[in-house]
Amino acid sequence: MDKVFRTSDGATLAYSIDGEGLPLLLLPGWSQSAAMFRNQIASFSKSRRVIALDFRGHGKSKDADHGFRVSRFARDVQELLDHEGLDAVSALGWSMGASVLWSFIDLFGTGRLKSLIFVDEPAAVMNQPGMDDGANADAGAIFDAAALGSIAAQIVGPEGASVREAFVGSMITKTIDPALRDWIVAENLRVKPQAAASLLIDHASLDWRDIFRRIDRPVLVFGGMVSHVSVRSQQWIAGQLADAELVVTAAEDGGAHFMFLEKPEPFNVALARFLDRVG
Repeated sequence: MDKVFRTSDGATLAYSIDGEGLPLLLLPGWSQSAAMFRNQIASFSKSRRVIALDFRGHGKSKDADHGFRVSRFARDVQELLDHEGLDAVSALGWSMGASVLWSFIDLFGTGRLKSLIFVDEPAAVMNQPGMDDGANADAGAIFDAAALGSIAAQIVGPEGASVREAFVGSMITKTIDPALRDWIVAENLRVKPQAAASLLIDHASLDWRDIFRRIDRPVLVFGGMVSHVSVRSQQWIAGQLADAELVVTAAEDGGAHFMFLEKPEPFNVALARFLDRVG
């Protein structure tokens, strides 16, 4: 069922709710829509209440002229939980969606969360001042500040669509169905360039390395053998958590950034096993 709600700062957000039972919240990545989770919604809504959110300006949500920050997105998640009266939620964040969950925990704690699933997100997308090579590798840093600024500038430039298409192309396997690839790119391009660039700068500049030791819920961490996000970074995150499982998907199981979409079955099996364990 497709629904909408209005946030405290005036944005209108679209979300879907399918199925009945224990709640499972799905949060997508940068400039991608909740439709990325179509296979998980179809599978898990048979036994759970699956809620999938389109962030402001993404997917089916209306465009907004403000609030393209991870912290505001975390507040939006809090307000969605309030709107639906949800507690004891299992929450999955993929890519930037994991950062939104980390911001949510930083701001609001874990009281409304039953378990967490982090999918292929570095602890710090941009290398931070004072980080040596080992810390960069553990954090999974992909960019330095200059490279990040350059990409953001290109996104709002005349070749922005091509830049974003190439960016997405670096996150998928070489054997992906071309029609699926084109659909992923089209969903990405639904976010307006200035919003996408601003959000990328905000998201990528955050350093979440201090958050993990404060997480007191069971966590499943997914990494991909051929993802642009290093497996080492996902191993490091799992190692900081008090109760964590790590699943690394192989290349033949779609083990790039869109693993859950390219090859949903192995991902869904691992996720179902975890959810069955934690309830």
